[in-house]
Amino acid sequence: MPEHSTHPAEALAPLRYGDTVLYPPAIPAPTMPLAEIPPGIQYVTLANGTRTLAYTPAPEPLPARPIPAWAKTTALLAPTLGGGIAAAGYGIAYAAPGLIAMTEALWATVALIAAGGAALFLGRPRRGATQPTTHITQNITATGWFGKATGSINHR
Repeated sequence: MPEHSTHPAEALAPLRYGDTVLYPPAIPAPTMPLAEIPPGIQYVTLANGTRTLAYTPAPEPLPARPIPAWAKTTALLAPTLGGGIAAAGYGIAYAAPGLIAMTEALWATVALIAAGGAALFLGRPRRGATQPTTHITQNITATGWFGKATGSINHR
């Protein structure tokens, strides 16, 4: 313990004029950094000049801005477009075996038509110089929309 106390109640003798008066050391008031002050609390100055922390009313929130029409349209079209693409992918995947079978059937049909055409081309008799070609001439006449048609066929 120090020899001389700084507290007046603990002084050994009354002070006389000219004696040095020792005051207790000033303890700084604890302060919070401004970054640590939560929202809704601020430093305020009271009527006697003391600065302290106090609750303050929350500021009025800004009015919400309206959502633009293009944003609403885009927001509504995005799931629709995505759903359509998903449905198309599902449909193609579901129909793939049938499409493969149809392509095989079409190639088989093409081959059948080609074979039939080749058979007709190769199976028809060759005309020689001795056989004359046949010419058929038709003369058909009719009068009116529903008139009876008459005609003649000439073989040469």
